[in-house]
Amino acid sequence: MRRPGLLLWPVGTAIGLAAERVQFGWNDPRHWIPDLAVGWVLIVCGLIAANRRPQSRTGLLMAATGFSWFFGNFARVGFAPLAWIAAQTLYLHRGPLVHLILAYPTGRLSSRFGRAAVGIGYAAAIVTAVWRSEVATIVLAALLVAVSARQYLGTVGRARRARLAALAAASGFSFVLMGYAIARLAVPAAAVSGSSILAYQVTICAIAIGLLAGLLSPSWERSAVTDLVVELGEARSGSLRDELARALGDPSLEVGYWLSDAGTFVDPEGRLVSVPDAGSGRSVTTVERDGQPLAVLVHDPEVLDDPGLVEAVSAAAQLAASNAQLQAEVRARLVEVIASRRRILEAGDEERRRLERRLYEGAERRLTGLAETVRQARSQANGISPATLEKIDRAQGQLEGTLEELRELARGLHPRALGELGLDRALASLAERSPVPVELTVQAYGLSPGVQAAVYFLCSEGLANIAKYASASRAVISVEIRDRILAVGITDDGVGGADLSGGTGMLGLADRVE
Repeated sequence: MRRPGLLLWPVGTAIGLAAERVQFGWNDPRHWIPDLAVGWVLIVCGLIAANRRPQSRTGLLMAATGFSWFFGNFARVGFAPLAWIAAQTLYLHRGPLVHLILAYPTGRLSSRFGRAAVGIGYAAAIVTAVWRSEVATIVLAALLVAVSARQYLGTVGRARRARLAALAAASGFSFVLMGYAIARLAVPAAAVSGSSILAYQVTICAIAIGLLAGLLSPSWERSAVTDLVVELGEARSGSLRDELARALGDPSLEVGYWLSDAGTFVDPEGRLVSVPDAGSGRSVTTVERDGQPLAVLVHDPEVLDDPGLVEAVSAAAQLAASNAQLQAEVRARLVEVIASRRRILEAGDEERRRLERRLYEGAERRLTGLAETVRQARSQANGISPATLEKIDRAQGQLEGTLEELRELARGLHPRALGELGLDRALASLAERSPVPVELTVQAYGLSPGVQAAVYFLCSEGLANIAKYASASRAVISVEIRDRILAVGITDDGVGGADLSGGTGMLGLADRVE
């Protein structure tokens, strides 16, 4: 195999030079140099691939594409039969090129669908009129991308990662073909032929070099799992299952975490992950740490057939599982902190209600009764000196003021109207007592007592701040539900300038809302 391969180097050189001399001569380097470069790049890349990867037919297909690239240039040769054949093979190189893309990286077709597509490619390459039709060109280009995408989606593991390079090559080649065909439909061919041909030549060279690089340094043989070990330590979106599926090229991958208490594997959402039996067509890789199961991977049998890859996956899974356990602990502690804050708040509210009831049932009732007694005594007093009457009036005024302050204190502890009449009536009462005129809108009902209390005290503190600091002439309070979110707005036309660091009132409200 090596001796015939060595002969192809000078043969390719000679055919290329002869083809350019016949087609362009040597007086137009703008045309013959790019044309010669494309053929030689294909031949050189093909022969290198055939020498370095003899088990793959990719190199032979690439070299065949390069040799057939020059055939159409002999259409101007003086020998009529050869000129006619050359004119009919102007697009001959597209047959082996399509074969190369669809059979990459082994050079062998494994499905009837792929073989049929390659057969169509060779037939179109022989029938020159097909590629000269803009509509046929667009259809064939789209078909190439569709077949390549189907092959990519139909494979897993290393084959899937290798097919990604072929899919990129098919997309680039088809994009140039379709762009050229659409441009020819839109404007005269002469206006687009020069730039389009150059883009076509550059694309074919890039395909040859890219596929050769992938064949000689097959990153798809190892996958991205090793890098994934590092990436999982960073802040990344998505789950371990999504990242491993992407890196391994197996969309059907399942990841389960071991629950020692239940003695089973579950996914991140807590659903049971069933481990398939032997002969089910699925493979199982168990990840262990210190001899104990940590996680399980259920995957396609072709994905983890490399021991080094299994080790890398195990390392990634161990790191991710440890992170997941740590995150679960943090979430559990956060839930407990939130629950404890809620309990503290509810206990405070309950104590407020208890004190409000004690004030209402005790001191407020006694003071109310005393105030009524003083009023009756004042109305029944006869023959008392004016000085005594003035003292009684002053005592009655102080008593009523004390009673109002006591009621205000009780409302500040916990408004009775909130529990008896509801949030809307409680806020209406709050707005009536405000020294600043308030426009109130409440469109939220069925709220829990805790949420109602939070809204009430939020509005109460807001109105108090407006009255003290805003120098406002009016205020607006709106309470409504928007897309399952309770929105409370407190606005005014004052000077503004609220400062969260200036006191504890605003921070207390923030804590209550949280």
